[in-house]
Parts: sequence; C-alpha cells; structure tokens
Amino acid sequence: MRTRIRPAAAAVAAFRLAWPVCRALAVPAILLGVLYPAAALAAPTPSPGAAALDRAGTSFLTAVPVTAGQPVRLDASTGDYLYWSFPGAAGDVTEIAATLRFPAGAKRSGASTWSIEVFDGLRRRQACTAGAQTPTAARDATEVRLGCVLRRVRSWAEPWSGDPLPGTYYAKLSVVELPEADLGLPVEVDLLIGTTDGGSNADDGELRAPLAPPARPGAVLAATDGSGASPSPAAADADADGGIFDWVPAFSTRWIWTTVGGVLAAVAGVFGFSLTWRRR
Repeated sequence: MRTRIRPAAAAVAAFRLAWPVCRALAVPAILLGVLYPAAALAAPTPSPGAAALDRAGTSFLTAVPVTAGQPVRLDASTGDYLYWSFPGAAGDVTEIAATLRFPAGAKRSGASTWSIEVFDGLRRRQACTAGAQTPTAARDATEVRLGCVLRRVRSWAEPWSGDPLPGTYYAKLSVVELPEADLGLPVEVDLLIGTTDGGSNADDGELRAPLAPPARPGAVLAATDGSGASPSPAAADADADGGIFDWVPAFSTRWIWTTVGGVLAAVAGVFGFSLTWRRR
C-alpha cells in the first residue's frame, strides 16, 4: 500500500509547487483576453495618397461614403449629428477612431459626453467590443478621443441573431449630454476607419444579397420579371390602367362586413325611429 500512495503524494506535492506559477501566468492572459479583446488589432492608419474627406451627412439617407484608410477632417458645430457610410465584407474586423478638438477660443460652460454608434444596413445598432464609445470631455479639455471595434462580419446568420453581415454600415457621431449654453460651439472632427481582413470564412452559408437598402427617397424602383429584365414603360402603363373601375378596391371580406354593417345600421335606424315616432 505504501508504494501505491507515494506516487500520488508526489503528484500532489508537484501540483502544489507548480500551481502558484501557473496562476501567475494564467490570470494576466485571461484578463487580457476578456478586458482587451481587440488588443491584437492595430490602430487604423491613413492609406498612402488617400484624399481627406471634409463632408458628413446629417441622417442615414445623406450619409457620406468613406473607405477604409480615408481620413475625414471637417469643422462642425456642437449638437450636429454626423453620419458616414462604409462597406463591410465577410470576415472583416472594422475599427473606428475619432478625435474631437475644441478650439481655444470656444468658451465651454461644462463637461460634455460624446458618442460614436455603428448601424448596419437594416439600421440595427451594432455592439462595440472595444474602444471608448461614450467618453466625457471635461470643461477645460482640449480634445476627446472616441473608438469602436466591431465584431467580425459574418457571411451568414439567422435573422434573429443580429450579427453583423456583409453590406453597408453607418457611423454616427453625436453629443449626448452637454449644457444647453454650449450648443452650436465649433468643434474639429477627425475620423478614420480601419479594416482588417479576416481571411477564410468558417460560416457555413452565404448571404444572398448585401444589407444595403437603397438610399434614394422618392425614387420608384423598376420591378423585374422572372427573366431579370425590366418591363417596358408601355407594358407598365397598360398594366396600371384598369379602366373606369380602377379606383374600386378588389373583392375581399371587407365587402361582406361593410354590407352587413350597413344593413344592421339601417335596421337600427328604423327601429329607433319607430320608438320615438308618435301619431298626432
């Protein structure tokens, strides 16, 4: 029995000696993986020769397109909603870095909180895995930095999952809290979007069409038939012209319920009149 217990006792003693070292090495690794999931992602850098963009949209429909590595520099006013759009392909990991600078001549009366938000082509807000998404700038601060690292874009996902899919994405920069007296003060905006290619895609599926709805309000989209060709204008006009009864809605259960309701209303009216009418 003693010869059987000695190996087990030796293993327990070795484990006790090695446990402090393993714990000292494992804890920092776990903290780095949990607290800084995007530490391996390099900060975005401007592309060589890329022209700086000096415009921004005020809504999703007027968002200004920007490519990865193209710097954005413009003068804005505190309280404006700034929108940009950028593409996202399957496997990409996108990082957005923004810097707001407050001119020395602008006298701010208090602290302000800024926000950078990202939406996909279906206007679904996407979560950020890293970065200062809603930092607060003190009253005497000269600048404030914002950042957002998106999740890896998938090639396919369930509709209820909300995972990022290939298509158009929107970046929204705005101020969420500040003194009312500071509205309209000038601010300098620097924004840069960086994208890293994730390589091969392990998702077992493919999206049929990118999530990029048309941003042309009021424009009529041409319908296509089964062959993929658009119908001629003459054929479309012929189908749209239904004659003098074109304004009559198609037959449905509404006709039945409307007729029954009209008959009941007439009967109720006659019955009520018979109760109130008196002969002279």
